[in-house]
Amino acid sequence: MSDQTISPRVRFGLALVVLARQWRRVIDNRLSELGLSDASWTPLVHLAGAGDGVPQTELARRIGLDGSSLVRLLDTLSERGLIERRVDPRDRRLRLIHLTEAGHAATADIREKLSSAEFELLSDFSDEDLSQLLEAFSRLGNRISAMETREGIADGK
Repeated sequence: MSDQTISPRVRFGLALVVLARQWRRVIDNRLSELGLSDASWTPLVHLAGAGDGVPQTELARRIGLDGSSLVRLLDTLSERGLIERRVDPRDRRLRLIHLTEAGHAATADIREKLSSAEFELLSDFSDEDLSQLLEAFSRLGNRISAMETREGIADGK
């Protein structure tokens, strides 16, 4: 039995996982020139998008990591001089994550490499195609969130 004779609903999940891994490999290869892996560039991009002063818990939620994994990653990024942790002046128990000057520069390089790779990866798609895919991803994301809530699955786990 060929894959084409199997229902698209049955093929979809596996195809999505394989495609995501292939996408990630291409992106990671391009960003390895900057000395960054998916684990290290993703928080930097999220920090740049959210603005400085993001609580660690919020950053963990945004990138889909549990808190302990993020702490180790932030330690590495801090050692490289890309981020710094600051105490929240309103709640001294919280740590806010800020990009350093080097972190902002690295993020600009990351975005340039990402844009170039993604432009090439998506060159066979029209803006309308991509809008439809994004809408489908949004609907799928909403369904996943509802199932996670119903099944008690915590963010990032």
